[in-house]
Amino acid sequence: MMAHILLRHRDIENIRKLDVYREHGGYEGLKKAVTEMTPAEVIDVVRASGLRGRGGAGFPTGIKWGFIPKNADEVYIVINTDESETGTFKDRELSEKNPHQVIEGALIAAYAVGAKKVYNYFRGEFMDAGYAMEEAVKECYANGLLGENILGTDFSCDFHCHFGGGAYICGEETALIKSLEGERGQPWSKPPFPAIEGLYSKPTVVNNTETLANVPPILVNGAEWYTSMGTQKSAGVKIVCMSGHVEKPGNYEVIMGTTYRELIDMAGGMRGGKAFKALLPSGGSGPVITADALDAPMTYEGLDEYGSVMGSASVIVMDETTDMVWAALKMIHFFKHESCGKCTPCREGTFWMEQVLERIYHGHGTQRDIEVLESVAKQIKGQTLCALGEFAINPVLSTIRHFMDEYKAKVNGAAVLETAVAAAD
Repeated sequence: MMAHILLRHRDIENIRKLDVYREHGGYEGLKKAVTEMTPAEVIDVVRASGLRGRGGAGFPTGIKWGFIPKNADEVYIVINTDESETGTFKDRELSEKNPHQVIEGALIAAYAVGAKKVYNYFRGEFMDAGYAMEEAVKECYANGLLGENILGTDFSCDFHCHFGGGAYICGEETALIKSLEGERGQPWSKPPFPAIEGLYSKPTVVNNTETLANVPPILVNGAEWYTSMGTQKSAGVKIVCMSGHVEKPGNYEVIMGTTYRELIDMAGGMRGGKAFKALLPSGGSGPVITADALDAPMTYEGLDEYGSVMGSASVIVMDETTDMVWAALKMIHFFKHESCGKCTPCREGTFWMEQVLERIYHGHGTQRDIEVLESVAKQIKGQTLCALGEFAINPVLSTIRHFMDEYKAKVNGAAVLETAVAAAD
């Protein structure tokens, strides 16, 4: 088994400490960037590596950095450690156990785009992760890796940790920026894009925690090393969050292209020896997939033909005992609760989908209710400022598509009960 590239604390004890991190090559990527390369050369290497955003969207990182206007008077790096997606817990582990690799990645990004400040936005409940990161930041300031003239060069950068209010919507970059500014965490209509007008209306790069943790080894080992792993369109390694009905839930670092069947095997197989039924490849936000997709590669494009997405790779596995109408209801309740309310289709649509699903699940629904569910979901699609509305319709439409028999069984059961009650009267 290859050594971990991201979850290095599993191979190296106490790597969260600066001296241990540096003993094992820590901050060599930053040193190489600021002493041997121009900012443009750093961006070129990251672009050539094929690194894509690990928060779920998968946008090419080097291209994103390249959008920042040259010679901008003020630029910011924002680390998205909000990690609010259901079934996702990778960024928390990185922040708690290997924080310096995240800091180093952020500093390389700051050097590449000309930023003087980094803000790490933590999910409000991530107190342990935030405190661990703050300890690492203090070590960096004490050892000349943050502040003025880093590593004896002209590059200077400060680093701040910020705790959010615990809102799913703040995982969306524009809502995160608004929250960081002290306003209500709600997305804005783009343009302007954050690369042009982001934090405090200045050019801003927002990168996921795991994305930035990939950057230091890329700088040290080169773009070709990184592209040697994974596939042509999905290079490198990925942390997969395995949960649900598996024997060994947890984070697994794998090469991109590993199949979903292999992931389940890594996690010890199905819990209690029960049969597989379905899984959510990207938490509640991605459409459900069934057994026919288990041999698909875990890549950004791997689930296209199955109508789903890898997303942040938060894999929630469900066995044969799972009631899929119940699962859809749980997911739509989450999205209804987390909708910021700014968009009418999302605010009203998630409310009504939950109401109708409650009726169906509790045995009071009709065939017409299933049709209404589909209709409401399709009216949300493409009509919202951010992706939350799009995410919310996925569990509904995909469970109806794959498990219509379970919906019909509940509706038919309700019809039989009504008939029996009418006959008794």
